[in-house]
Amino acid sequence: MKTIDINLGIKSYKIEIDKNLLEKIGEKIKENFSYNKIFIITDENVASFYLERLVKVLEKENFLVSYFIIPPGEKSKNLNMASEIYKKLVEEKITRGDLIITLGGGVVGDLGGFVAATFLRGIDFIQVPTSLLAQIDSSIGGKVAVDLEEGKNLVGSFYQPKAVFIDTELLKTLPLRYFRDGLGEAIKCSCIRDKNLFSLFKNMKDEKEALEKSQNIIEACCMVKKKVVENDEFDKGERMILNFGHTIGHAIEKNYNFETFTHGEAVSIGMCKITEIMENLGISEKGTFEKIKRVLEKFSLPTDCEINREKTLNTIGRDKKNFGKSINLIVLSEIGNGKIMKIDFNDIEKYI
Repeated sequence: MKTIDINLGIKSYKIEIDKNLLEKIGEKIKENFSYNKIFIITDENVASFYLERLVKVLEKENFLVSYFIIPPGEKSKNLNMASEIYKKLVEEKITRGDLIITLGGGVVGDLGGFVAATFLRGIDFIQVPTSLLAQIDSSIGGKVAVDLEEGKNLVGSFYQPKAVFIDTELLKTLPLRYFRDGLGEAIKCSCIRDKNLFSLFKNMKDEKEALEKSQNIIEACCMVKKKVVENDEFDKGERMILNFGHTIGHAIEKNYNFETFTHGEAVSIGMCKITEIMENLGISEKGTFEKIKRVLEKFSLPTDCEINREKTLNTIGRDKKNFGKSINLIVLSEIGNGKIMKIDFNDIEKYI
């Protein structure tokens, strides 16, 4: 088992990574915390595989367990769904002395974390991520949010979990497309801060080898995120580099109504588009775009799509990374070296 400490003072917590960790969650919570009731938030897909198992594991330790199951997908990550969960929490008489567990991918973690941050002005929660994307990124660092019609993650907070339990065996039931989705985000991590991880991807044969080496990938990505989050918990500086590929990627997701591309697919396209532009401008090292493109294509991730320029610029104009009349773009000097480039929004068309 690998344990990674996220050091944030009184908000510090541990990430535990191991095979078959799901079976040990009840005893781990019992050993380290003093909750009575546990409320699980999950989605229909994950529930069919793991909800019953987790409930039994928790009830074995005499926790009182209830749960709420949401429809899968980004369209569930909204204030209306949060409101439905609040009602169920009230019905179950959940108090500030109880615990929420988010069992699922990024949507479940973001939505469940947002609910935990806001119900009764904040109750404890633990992340049990089931997708590669959630295991390497969204479950770590305390970003919780819901979407508005106008854009993604526009309402949210920074609210750290009490623990993150990553069971690598859960990836075996993940559909191939969503494993690739997580690889897109993992490749992003390697591009911005881990040249050795990028080399690992470059030398892999296919998704099968990536699954076999999933613990190595997860540990490397968690270490990247650990360092960035500890230096910048509230996303005011260095942490913004984690958004490489996301400015264009989020716009693609929104403009295709969250139906055509997964998050990792959209980020893959975003990384390629921004790097190609920056290479042409002499900001990124020559050949960087082709290196990223080849690695992404190896895992059948998209590297281009049709973009409605006007819609894209409108969406970027509402992006949470905007500050007044400027926007922070995340670019690469070279593989493994991401940086923040602040530009005037009036000049955005030059860079997008």
